[in-house]
This record gives sequence, C-alpha cells and structure tokens, in this order.
Amino acid sequence: MKPGDSVLREILKPAVIVGALGYFVDVYDLILFTIVRGASLKDLGFSGDQILERGIFLFNCQMTGMLLGGIAFGILGDRLGRVVLLFGSILLYSVANIANGFVHSAESYAVWRFIAGFGLAGELGGGITLVSEILSKEARGYGTMIVATVGVFGAVVGGLVAGLVHWRTAYFIGGGLGLVLLVLRMSVAESGMFKQLRTGSTQVARGNFLSLFTNWKRFAKYIRCILIGVPLWFVIGILVTFSPEISKALQIQGVIDAAHAVAFAYTGITFGGFASGFFSQQLRSRKKIVFAFILFTLAAMAAYFFCAGFSAATFYLVILFLGFGVGYWAVFVTIAAEQFGTNIRATVATTVPNFVRGAVVPLTLAFNFLKLKIGIVSGAALIGAACILVALWALRGLDETHGKDLDYIEPV
Repeated sequence: MKPGDSVLREILKPAVIVGALGYFVDVYDLILFTIVRGASLKDLGFSGDQILERGIFLFNCQMTGMLLGGIAFGILGDRLGRVVLLFGSILLYSVANIANGFVHSAESYAVWRFIAGFGLAGELGGGITLVSEILSKEARGYGTMIVATVGVFGAVVGGLVAGLVHWRTAYFIGGGLGLVLLVLRMSVAESGMFKQLRTGSTQVARGNFLSLFTNWKRFAKYIRCILIGVPLWFVIGILVTFSPEISKALQIQGVIDAAHAVAFAYTGITFGGFASGFFSQQLRSRKKIVFAFILFTLAAMAAYFFCAGFSAATFYLVILFLGFGVGYWAVFVTIAAEQFGTNIRATVATTVPNFVRGAVVPLTLAFNFLKLKIGIVSGAALIGAACILVALWALRGLDETHGKDLDYIEPV
C-alpha cells in the first residue's frame, strides 16, 4: 500500500465492490431453491413426504453441480484468469436460473438445478482470489469482509422477494440480476499477480488440480481447508433447509417457514461475516477467529436441539445465532486462498468451498438414513457433533496466514 493511502480507499476498488455484488447475486440464487422448495414442488404435483424426499434429491443435484463446477471453474481461473472465471460463472448461472422459472417437470427441474449449481460454483472462490491478490496484505482481510457482508445479505433479500412474488418470478429476478452484474464486471481489471505469472519467461504449470493429490503435505493441507468449512453447510443444508420438518419433531409452538428461517440465518451470517472479518484483522489471526466461531456454532447447535416446545419466535432467534456462528465463511475461504501459490490459488479457492457445499450430499443422505433409524432430531444432532469435531481437528493442523505474502509459486 502506498504511503498516504488509507485502507478504506484501497478496499473500495471496483473489484471489491463488484465482487461483493457478485456474491450477493450468487447467494440469492444459491439459496433460492431452499426458500421456494415447498411451493415449487407443490405446483409440480408433489405433496406430503414427497416434498422432503424430492427436495433432498434436487438439492443434491444442485450441490453435485457445484462440486463439479468448482473444479472446472477453478482450473479455468488459474489458466485463463480470474476475470474470465467470473464472467463464465455468472453467465451460466444467470441463464440457468431463468430456465428454472420455466420448468414443468421434476426431471427438467433437476437438470437446471444441476446447471445452476455448476455455474454458481465459480463466484465466491474467484472473487476472493481476485480481491486477495489485488489488495495489500494489510487490507485484504477487510476486502474479503466486505465481499462476505454484502454478499450473504443476498439470501435475506431472496427470502423477502420469495415472500412477495411467485416462485417462478423469483427465479427470473435472480437471473436478471446476474445479467445486469455481467455488464458491471467489464470494469474489473485482472489480478496483477496472475498477469505477471502468465507473461513470465518461465513456464509454470497453472491450474493443475491433480497436483493437490500428488504431494502428501499439500494434500493434507487441502483436505484440512475443506473440513473446517463443513459445519457451515451442515447448518444451512440441514438445520435451516429442513427446519420446518425438524421444528415439528421438536414440537415448536407455531409454524416454521423455510423462507423466514433462511432470512434469519443469513441475517446472522451477515453480521457474523462482518465480525469475523473485522476481528481477524484486529487480532491479526484467521485461526483464532475461526476457532471462536466454531465454538459459538456448537453452542448455538445445542440451543437448537434443546428448545423443544419453545415458541416459533425463540426458534427463529436460535437460527439467527446459528447463522452468526457460521459467519466465518469468507474468512474460511480466505484461509484456503492464502495457503497456496498463485498458480493454483484460484483452483483451491474455488474448489474448497464447493467441496464443502458438495459435502451436503453425503450429509443429507446420512440425515435421511439416520432420521429413519434414530429420529429426525437425534440424527441431525449426531451429524452436527461429528462436523464440529472434524472441523476443530482440521483447523489445528493449518498454518496462520494473516499478513502472509501471496506473490509466490506453488511447486507442482
């Protein structure tokens, strides 16, 4: 950072602002199915337990798409550039979400949820990579904080929009916002680190996804980066997505609506994202903040499962606290980006959050199995406890990356 430049001036660069808006649209579109799941499946002719079972299947289609899209867009970002990654991602998921508004069968719904998930996979990792590389090490934590805080509010807006318009219209709005954002993206410049790498005289392997599995130390670091994020999507993918069904088993006094649950959760995530980013800068530590937020999430999970018979208002308040606890999402992705060199940074930053999202597939399958064996509440609690323990173990083995110089090449 040049002498005299303020941190505020640096973090208000177009890449940060557009990155935040991009993540806003990404989260709106990503969470929209959770919000309109019941209404859309009822319109397609499903009822009763079919809505839960078919909802899990469609949700898994979306998450499988994100898993594969994360790999594809991560490689694209390291080979062709961060900006190309972001353009391709937003174009694909915008078109796919518009198409979701036209579906009239479960089969076409599944196909377009998969394609939408594939497109959504590139947005967060590409944006965090670009912001991390264009900002100084003193300011990049604040930059990713802005991306997270503005971005996750997209779910809150999605919940409000879905409550006001038909579910098909909600999909059209999401796709339209993405296409508008595509125009704004034209003002964003490529990362200087990437341009220097691409034009360098020495040929360096870029976007080599398999290199993450050919070295044990690199592989272990990569897996740990993934595992520290698993509690986030356990909370969103199970405790929030299926809160209407779980609340009935807990005999909550009143009706729990998925749209309201998502709005409360993401309001918490918005504040949690700001707090985790701000305090990671103030304490000069990513690991300490993630550790504190995982413990907070554990406490909020305990409250969630022990509020049987409480009012709907209390249950929504607990969901708000759950959201705050998992608000370390952007710090978690920043940790992953800072762990690896420029030549595979986009690959890592894009695949890590999408493997976490993809982990929802085995988590929901396990949830579906356990709810039949030991009950819906006990099954969810058992999976949640396992996610917390795994995340704490993974975090313990990662290096602190706050203030780390990112201008280096990963030997592959």
